[in-house]
Amino acid sequence: MRHEIRFLLGHEPRTITGCDPTATVLDWLRGPERLIGTKEGCNEGDCGACTVVVVRPEEGRLRYRSVDACITFLGQLDGCQLLTVEHLRGTDGALHPVQQAMVDEHGSQCGFCTPGFVMSLFAMTKDPASSSFPTTSPIDDALAGNLCRCTGYAPIVRAAEKVLAAPSPDRFDASESETLAALLALRDDETVAVTGSEGRFFAPATVDALLDLRAEYPDATIVAGATDVALWVTKGLRILDPVIWLGRVRGLATIARTPEGLRIGAGVTLADAGAALAELHPDLGELFRRHGAAQTRNAGTLGGNIANGSPIGDAAPALIAMGATLHLRSRAGRRDISLEDFFVAYGRQDRAADEIVEAVTVPEPAEQALRIYKVSKRFDEDISAVLGAFALTFDGDRIASARIAYGGMAATPKRALAAEAALIGRTLDGAAIAAFKTALVQDFTPLSDMRASASYRLKVAGNLIERLAFELAPQAHETRLAQVGNLIHA
Repeated sequence: MRHEIRFLLGHEPRTITGCDPTATVLDWLRGPERLIGTKEGCNEGDCGACTVVVVRPEEGRLRYRSVDACITFLGQLDGCQLLTVEHLRGTDGALHPVQQAMVDEHGSQCGFCTPGFVMSLFAMTKDPASSSFPTTSPIDDALAGNLCRCTGYAPIVRAAEKVLAAPSPDRFDASESETLAALLALRDDETVAVTGSEGRFFAPATVDALLDLRAEYPDATIVAGATDVALWVTKGLRILDPVIWLGRVRGLATIARTPEGLRIGAGVTLADAGAALAELHPDLGELFRRHGAAQTRNAGTLGGNIANGSPIGDAAPALIAMGATLHLRSRAGRRDISLEDFFVAYGRQDRAADEIVEAVTVPEPAEQALRIYKVSKRFDEDISAVLGAFALTFDGDRIASARIAYGGMAATPKRALAAEAALIGRTLDGAAIAAFKTALVQDFTPLSDMRASASYRLKVAGNLIERLAFELAPQAHETRLAQVGNLIHA
């Protein structure tokens, strides 16, 4: 084992030999390092004031990803380069082009949120194509996770447009080969094991090492991106010991096309999983584009989103409707189950104490109508009140099969079996829609909470079949708003 965390802070090496397993990057930056340009706003990954950029080697090049420092554990930095707003200024004192554009376009007023915006825009300029899905504006996607109460966003967008209009190499590009070599030198197959006053942090590098740790510590908290677990700490003030981080397990971060469909490893980020799934169907791409913000998608993983078992997680209902298969693994071997059978009850999944989620396989869409609808109070960076996923096949104009799943309607993501049965053999007309809505009450008894009342959820869940009918009509009706300027709504 290696009893230290190693990474680059800017271009300077850092070695951490002891830290609490849930110490956050934000607290470390503002505390021991005194890099106070990174701000604490919400402390739950919503406002973007703490945005930093994490750089890792991927396929022979450097990949720049914006993440929220407030919900990233310090141990998750192992093997990467961490960049904060202090690192953008040149050695001669000159501002980075992104910073200069913000000055020129008056993109800052009180200035509290400005460092986070700068870091999000910096990450976007390093790889504009990676920050968005094909149907959306890269600027909107890059900034959706950053909130500002002063400028009204227009000056910030103008700064982004200015930088994108005249891209030019910066000093990070000039030192890319040197940085890449330094980061590759940090890689090894050792399990990282660091201890602090509040517990232990493990980061295995291989699947076998992970399975051994899982068997030895069945009560350990497993984290991938920590985008949800970190809130247990920052908001719930929980002490987690030990923590096992999956980010170094390279065998879990693969995507492959198989005869059964698209196999996505549990360690694949939501950003990369969404981009791959968008190639299967545009509604999948749009769903993942609206999953949190860029910072969340860059850190969180598809496997973590599923294993978390949240009844309002966006990925599970869509993949259940598509008939996805979940792959579990332990030292005893592998086990495959239908994704819909994985969710047993609230907070309970069909996973043994020593098992991990290894991957999920999503079948290629057949000759079917696939539609996925997310309903939330805000369009971007919001949790669903209701998510409905519809996968239908037709025999002529009659429905031959239906797989329909909802999130936010029960204690788990769940299929609407009675409502499905009400559609089989029918044309998708007014009578079928009425039968669907009646049957839906048999499938779900939703709860009221801060996001929606039970009656609202039932009403919306039933109305989504009407939206589907509008979209599938011979004279299809437009139900999704087109792009207006730099803002996209659907």
